[in-house]
Amino acid sequence: MVLIIAVLAGAIFGIVRAKIYKMPYQAVQIQHIWLVLAAYIPQFFIFFLPATRSTIPDQWVAVLFVLSQVLLVIFIWINRRIPGGWLMGIGLALNFLVIILNGGMMPLTPENAQHLLPAGSTVTLTLGERVGVSKDILLERSATRLWFLGDVFLLPEWFHFPMAFSPGDVLLSLGAFWLFWELGNPKYQMKEVPV
Repeated sequence: MVLIIAVLAGAIFGIVRAKIYKMPYQAVQIQHIWLVLAAYIPQFFIFFLPATRSTIPDQWVAVLFVLSQVLLVIFIWINRRIPGGWLMGIGLALNFLVIILNGGMMPLTPENAQHLLPAGSTVTLTLGERVGVSKDILLERSATRLWFLGDVFLLPEWFHFPMAFSPGDVLLSLGAFWLFWELGNPKYQMKEVPV
């Protein structure tokens, strides 16, 4: 969600920037975009598709989630020279590190998990287990490796969309905003990144 907001905001501000300079908004020229699709496919089945997200065992969820993260890290490495690429790379690397160190899932504290539940919810949260059908594992700070890189931030209540996110997500989103903002810069000409 934070990444989607960053992409939309970057594109809107980039388009306005291009209009101010009376130039077309540039197209994104990146290499191996298929890696993003390949990374999204397992996440679609393990987190979003109702028919499969609750039937795939948590051990496989962790493996597939890590593999999808590996594909995203490779994609960003290949495209590291695009505007914001290095920032997106750092964000992905931080997320990948905390996910790997915590059993293949993103750590979430019980305190933050409680904020994500709707009022009056009877959902039982169990320490050390996956939180519902999400990418998160419920861990106390003391039991979490690099807890400060986990899903430690919450969207403000006025968003009316409860969500936790990590410092890596913040950097990834800032990098994405930068990319889409820069596409409206008349001094920048997007070049293909050599493989």
